[in-house]
Amino acid sequence: MPAPSSADKIPERIRGLGRIHHVAVVVERMEPALEFWRDSLGLDLEVVAEMAQDQVRIAFLPVGESKIELVEPTDDTTGVARFLAKSGEGVHHVCFEVENLAETLLRLEIDGIELIDTAPRKGAEGPVAFLHPRSCHGVLVELIEAPGGPAWAALGY
Repeated sequence: MPAPSSADKIPERIRGLGRIHHVAVVVERMEPALEFWRDSLGLDLEVVAEMAQDQVRIAFLPVGESKIELVEPTDDTTGVARFLAKSGEGVHHVCFEVENLAETLLRLEIDGIELIDTAPRKGAEGPVAFLHPRSCHGVLVELIEAPGGPAWAALGY
């Protein structure tokens, strides 16, 4: 019988991802993007919000059990602004929901995944953390903790 792998020792609730919470699209300007996503495609606009700590303006548009997040940089020196300048408008990241963000980050770090955030931080819709694209085959991955998880109280939601 083969020896159990390190993955076999990790509880399934920590190993698995939940639903796709959202797909983020970087835009130069919010209004023309909303004209397409909201007006042309008919998606409902849930919220437009300034995220001062991240120096972006965001909008969420639900579609099915997931959302489209529009991200407009408000400062030319941020990572989002540099992404926009280099790559133009388009898909920026995909966000997956997890039950316990801190435990998931620890497991990923043990597995050798390069983390941008080593601990949960405040996001627009709950505790979040990012994984570096170098460890994700070129894709920026965001993780968000499911509502009511342990990081929610710790971060003052």
